[in-house]
Amino acid sequence: MQDFFPQVVFTVFDIPVRDTVISTWVMIALIVALAVVVGRRRPAALEMLFGFLNDTISDIMGRPAEPFLPFLGALVIFIAVANLIGVVPFLVSPTRDINTPLALALVVFFSVHYFGMRSKGIFGYLKGLASPIFMLPLELIGQFSRTLSLTLRLFGNIISTDMVVAVIFALVPLFAPLPLIGLSMFTGLLQAYIFTTLAAVFIGAGLEANEPISSASASQQVSKSANQQISKSSQGGN
Repeated sequence: MQDFFPQVVFTVFDIPVRDTVISTWVMIALIVALAVVVGRRRPAALEMLFGFLNDTISDIMGRPAEPFLPFLGALVIFIAVANLIGVVPFLVSPTRDINTPLALALVVFFSVHYFGMRSKGIFGYLKGLASPIFMLPLELIGQFSRTLSLTLRLFGNIISTDMVVAVIFALVPLFAPLPLIGLSMFTGLLQAYIFTTLAAVFIGAGLEANEPISSASASQQVSKSANQQISKSSQGGN
């Protein structure tokens, strides 16, 4: 059971460095190296990825995605690779450590306010948060609750999938590996998409109006975006 949780590999000045941190370092190095190699040898591939992310995020937010693409694009790539790298021997998914989902959720939390202040100005944005003034406590509760929701959703889905895969693999070791690896990869990509979609919804809501966005409305936006992507895929196939 201990294998499901981060293990301390070594310490630096009495600060523990866990296996998930090492996997994060390796993952970042791989992403940078791959981006450099593909950018030099296959620049058209990066352009296709840029176009795909731009169209997807624009559909989610209902506005041009260029101002937010560096952040949201990096976010979805980071989470997707973090969720998938666990299939590589001797590496673990950084998102199985709750500190990683929490850090990502905090980045989203501050990015919502950053983009809102950049669009409306500091005083205009803060005035919208406290208008009317008695809604300020509810707004703050909503801001922190959705940050907690992002953290627990990503962490819970990744750790639960890893546990299910490990249990089934222990019971059926000869036939389970390939289907279970596929399940783990599908779940990792799905959670990266959902996390980034919610981040885009929250940023868009902060730009349109400083009103708290409920979990139900955010989930509806995720479903709507997913349906749009399915429809586009179907049309492309026809």
